[in-house]
Amino acid sequence: MSGAPTPLALTRALLAHPTINPPGDEAAAIARLGGLLEPLGFALRTVDLAPGRPSLIARLAGSDPDAPALGLTGHVDVVPLGEAPWRRDPWAGETDGDRLYGRGAADMKGGVAAMVLAAMSLARERRRRAGVELVITAGEETGCAGAKRIVETPAVLGRVGALIVGEPTGLEPKLGHRGVIWLRLRFMGRTAHASMPELGDNAVLKAARAALRLAAHDFGGIHHAGLGAPSLNVGRLEGGLNLNSVPDSAVLGIDIRPVPGQDGAGIAAALRTLLPEAEIEVLVDCPPLWSEADGGWLAEVAQRSAALTGRQAALAPVPFATDGGFLAPAYGGPPTVVLGPGETAQAHQTDEWCSITQIAQAAELYGELARSWCL
Repeated sequence: MSGAPTPLALTRALLAHPTINPPGDEAAAIARLGGLLEPLGFALRTVDLAPGRPSLIARLAGSDPDAPALGLTGHVDVVPLGEAPWRRDPWAGETDGDRLYGRGAADMKGGVAAMVLAAMSLARERRRRAGVELVITAGEETGCAGAKRIVETPAVLGRVGALIVGEPTGLEPKLGHRGVIWLRLRFMGRTAHASMPELGDNAVLKAARAALRLAAHDFGGIHHAGLGAPSLNVGRLEGGLNLNSVPDSAVLGIDIRPVPGQDGAGIAAALRTLLPEAEIEVLVDCPPLWSEADGGWLAEVAQRSAALTGRQAALAPVPFATDGGFLAPAYGGPPTVVLGPGETAQAHQTDEWCSITQIAQAAELYGELARSWCL
């Protein structure tokens, strides 16, 4: 498209913005994307997660007001670099053969660049029957906070009849994912001198016993046909101020991956029955996502993806959670697919990279799907 950057160039431009979350600092990256979309007729709206942390909703109208739009969503925040040293500059967009290196190359600035370019290409089509809606979020890496804020804000989202979540799947379409629930469990005891532990009440031991009970918890045998069983991981145990005192406070940090039908409030209530001595706080509650495979739009996505990449993949779930868990229900539950450039295993890695070819293929595939839906 005349005047548009290439998929590689736009991805490199987004990589140059160090949007590490926390703190995020997504504003410059969002402004760059808005600056590309607004001159082409997109109506822009931002929803702030915090000062300097906007999410962008960009809507391009079609000629038929009754035709729902195609939804495209991705995020521009990235995780920290980690302790291991990088051999590549994480912000310079270095290339080596077909690899583009940088924090966010796979997760998921390559996908965002491809989506924006596909939407820009659609804007040149004057005979659009349906429109397209882009939702580019801040704060995805810490509990999908930007998407949650969007769906809590009235009259921001439009009507969408199908939704693409551009997270890295190697351009293989995936049908959904389990959710994410983070809980903090606090246990109280009574301190005493370590030489007389019988005078105290050891909160660390309470937490340790609770951790063992939680590790064996099976959620009543719940199982989802597509997503499997929910999981629980005890990720943190904190307690004690010094070695010569009985600790009077301890905290467990829990990660739960729920399936449809489960949510943070219900799981917390069940765990309060299992562990009545614990004070339980829900920190993050990201819903699961699932679309049943059918012969309609999802089948078209699979067919077009296979034709472009030469790979026929099973419509399976992804292991991680996405903004789609919040956005799809807010849109009324349209068929939703997770589909983007980059290998899933590259997410959050040192020297993260994405295939340059896949980014270009993603822009082409998103463009095909947008034209098929909107024209």
